[in-house]
Amino acid sequence: MNPFDRITLTGLRANAFHGVLAEERRTGQVFIIDVTVHLQLQEAAATDDLAQTIHYGELAEEIVGAVERDPVDLIETVAERVAQLVLAHEPAKIVEVTVHKPSAPINVPFADVSVTIVRGHV
Repeated sequence: MNPFDRITLTGLRANAFHGVLAEERRTGQVFIIDVTVHLQLQEAAATDDLAQTIHYGELAEEIVGAVERDPVDLIETVAERVAQLVLAHEPAKIVEVTVHKPSAPINVPFADVSVTIVRGHV
C-alpha cells in the first residue's frame, strides 16, 4: 500500500508541437495531461501552511508551460519532462504522469492515445 497522500491534477490542456511528423510540428495540437503527486500532507493539514505542500495552481501552470515548450518527437519525452519538473518540488516523493494525445495521427478510429509513467524518490 502506498503510504503517501495525493494531489491530483486532471485534464490540464496544453497546445504544443510535439510529434514525429512534419505536419504535427507545423500545426500543433492539444495535449491533455493528468498528474498525481504522492507526498505527505499531515504537516500542511496540521499547520494550515501552504509552504508545507505544493501549490497546485502554480504547479498546473508549470506543467502546461513545460508541455508547451521545446517540441520533441515522443510524448514519452514530454511525460518525463513533466515528471522531473514535479519531482523538483521538495514535498513530491512519487509522481504519475499521463500525457494524452487525442489528435494523434492514427489511421483508424480511436478515442485517445496516452503514455503513463511513474517516477519517484523515496
